[in-house]
Amino acid sequence: MGQLAKVENVKSILESSKGIQIKERLNEILGKKTPGFVSSMINVSNSPTLKECEPMTVISSAVVAATLDLPIDPNIGFAYVVPYNCKDKKTGKWIKKAQFQLGYRGYVQLALRTSQYKNINVVEVYRGQLASWNPLTEELQFDFDNKESDEVIGYAGFFKLTNGFEKVVYWKKEDVLNHAKKYSKTFSSGPWKDDFDSMAKKTVLKDMIKKWGILSIEMQTGIKADQAVIKEGIVNKDSGLDENIDYVDNPQNAKDVDFEEIKKEIKEEGNKESIDIERHEPQKDEASVVEAEIIGPENNEEEAPY
Repeated sequence: MGQLAKVENVKSILESSKGIQIKERLNEILGKKTPGFVSSMINVSNSPTLKECEPMTVISSAVVAATLDLPIDPNIGFAYVVPYNCKDKKTGKWIKKAQFQLGYRGYVQLALRTSQYKNINVVEVYRGQLASWNPLTEELQFDFDNKESDEVIGYAGFFKLTNGFEKVVYWKKEDVLNHAKKYSKTFSSGPWKDDFDSMAKKTVLKDMIKKWGILSIEMQTGIKADQAVIKEGIVNKDSGLDENIDYVDNPQNAKDVDFEEIKKEIKEEGNKESIDIERHEPQKDEASVVEAEIIGPENNEEEAPY
């Protein structure tokens, strides 16, 4: 009887001859941080859902996170490697691949590194707290002591640059729901279902930064790679980011039934935890490995999914 073919996983790939090249690539990016990052990558890949994903998509997503010098530990919340069901374009079969995602804390971190942001924040707004909102003048008035319930009714974002420019935005919860339905075919599962408030805050923050913020090369790279399946070429350095991203979210595939179901399932109790985001310092000799164009409604008919 012939031997069964060995199933590859992240750990076995990293221990193979191919793993030498991957570790060399990570060492170019992270230097002395490489061993710790590799350990974290193996730990993350051992989650039940990621075990079913094509291992190289997990590794490629982790390499993008390394390029941005962001940890992929989900407990930190800077960057995530998330499993998604994708239809293989050649075979037509459904397979699991890993997708790179930036968390809202990751966006804050990349903004802080520019040294151009004096303040940046995004918060949930609970019923009773919103006094008034003028979208033209951007006058937003709150009474934070007047929280009537744990029902989240919207999300407010704010940043102020060191040159004095500031921006305030407010999204009603219904606006976020409509946006998520339009741009995420996986809205009924995954992060939107499991942690709606974090995804909502990320959406508000990302949109605000894209339209009015200062975008470093790192930030542009993060925006472009966010919620994309990263191909193996990013590891081999034989092509740039543009040639190695595949967005699994497609606005045309969102289903109304999913939208209605998720609206019923979203818990009204938001995340009450106050979070202090520590600055995650990049390597002094770190170079941005991949240059990316800004994705936005100005130069892309289908806006990148959040």
